[in-house]
Amino acid sequence: MRPSGRKLNEMRQVSIETGVMKHAEGSCLIKMGETHVLCTATVEDKAPPFLKGTGLGWVTAEYGMLPRATNSRTRREAAAGKQSGRTQEIQRLIGRALRAGVDRSAMGERQIVVDCDVIQADGGTRCASITGGWVALTLAVRQMIKAGTITSNPILDHVAAVSCGIYAGQEVLDLDYLEDSAAGTDGNFILTGRGKLVEVQMSAEGSTFSRSEMGNLLDLAELGVAELVKAQAAAVAVK
Repeated sequence: MRPSGRKLNEMRQVSIETGVMKHAEGSCLIKMGETHVLCTATVEDKAPPFLKGTGLGWVTAEYGMLPRATNSRTRREAAAGKQSGRTQEIQRLIGRALRAGVDRSAMGERQIVVDCDVIQADGGTRCASITGGWVALTLAVRQMIKAGTITSNPILDHVAAVSCGIYAGQEVLDLDYLEDSAAGTDGNFILTGRGKLVEVQMSAEGSTFSRSEMGNLLDLAELGVAELVKAQAAAVAVK
């Protein structure tokens, strides 16, 4: 029995509310169970210097957690004077994931920055950030098209992410914190809407895993991402 009472292949309840930030070109609040992440997308008129003259755009991300997103207060990284290695790793992951779903040549030489701020954490914050970040990015692109900044849609496909792992000897979908902290194997799976793999992060936290177990976890991830893609599509649907 999972701590939440969910079935092995059951996702937490997912909701995505759009237009939550007045000034951002794209924004949403994504909730995956008790994990809540605010995602905003900002369009900048110039690309990073290393892309000058290439005609290509760029998508990057920043990630952070509010001090009381977790059970005990976490000191603000700005107060510490530097970002933690975990934060840097996660925001690079988000940027890589979102770029996989974008035709950068259709963006022109400009950059979209996706900010992911964790309001409340209960496991899977990077996955929620990627899933919600895609929604914010898509809404920002829609504003660019409406304004005539770009003429074609650079969004190639959905990008969403979900965690899977082996908890209490069983393969489970969408780990919450209680499961994640006790999982023998933990994995994050990032896929496109067409089911193509973008990135897989897997580690033996307490015990090693077999190839067949990895395949079973991927099967679960495909189910979860399909559900997330439906939620994304509903969130960005033209009303």
